[in-house]
Amino acid sequence: MTATNTEISTRPLAEDDLEQVVNIDGLITNRRRPGFFRKRLAAAIAEPKYFIYIGCDLGGKLSGFLMARILEGEYGTNEPVAVLDAIGVDPEAQGRGLGRALMGEFNKILNHKQVSEVQSQADWRNQNILHFFSDAGFTLAPRNILEREVSYMTTNDAEEDESLAEDSAEVDFSEPGGEQIGSLARDKVYCRSLQKGDLDTIIRIDRKVTGFDRSVYLERKVKEVLEETGIRVSLVAEIKDMVVGFIMARVDYGEFDQTDPVAVLDTISVDPGFVHYHVGTALLVQLLGNLTTLRLENIRTEVRADQTELSAFLMRNDFHPAQRLSFSYDAFKDQVI
Repeated sequence: MTATNTEISTRPLAEDDLEQVVNIDGLITNRRRPGFFRKRLAAAIAEPKYFIYIGCDLGGKLSGFLMARILEGEYGTNEPVAVLDAIGVDPEAQGRGLGRALMGEFNKILNHKQVSEVQSQADWRNQNILHFFSDAGFTLAPRNILEREVSYMTTNDAEEDESLAEDSAEVDFSEPGGEQIGSLARDKVYCRSLQKGDLDTIIRIDRKVTGFDRSVYLERKVKEVLEETGIRVSLVAEIKDMVVGFIMARVDYGEFDQTDPVAVLDTISVDPGFVHYHVGTALLVQLLGNLTTLRLENIRTEVRADQTELSAFLMRNDFHPAQRLSFSYDAFKDQVI
């Protein structure tokens, strides 16, 4: 336990803290998101190696929290990255140093885990979180957040690009759809639900594309999209019964201060030997068709600034800059809040 003064202390969050975490978040966002926090806290307690989950008590009462994921291979690198995606302090306790205490404990844990880079994002109009990030030492990251409306995309409208081979009791909506999804996905490339048994093939394709062995990252990502979300939307593409590409996506109900559900596109990749078969387009067409069934409004993704060809492919398929900013900081440097 770390005490910052006689009233404030930090500790790991426990299952019994769930209701208070939801209450604090609801006071900040004016929305209750018990599903998101229940799944996140359960996953964190089950596999603490891959999560950071901190509670901050004021006078013996939980008054603040912080949640982050540890990913190795996120954003096209082979280094571990901490993704800070939920933080909150009870409005009645703000200005008392709880944010400083949470970030101080966060940095200690990151140093212990030997994770130096922290990533996060926020709506540019959310002045409270932007001020907090600025005071905590975050800077703008060289990554672009893109989004598009979730709607059926016919193959006549879709644009293919070879850059996909260079960059890189649940409800299951990821089976192929009907006529409206497009003849390409139906006739030339078969897209089906991603399964746990696809992991080895996905690792092989990713290694061809990136030149890195990102087995740990991909194993975690497959586990996340199959087990830690309530709706499965990730796909693999097959030609003659051989997996030649994949797209990993999920339906997010709360990370990065989002209060409305949004689809998140994490990874799309195509075996370099099949870039002329429109595999990337087939995957994107199929994904958007499936997501339409869920009545979601938007799909979001994050692309490094130097991934110009991938960005061009997405923007030709109606992705555009989102009203969100990406942030990062070095956890091994002293932070001032």
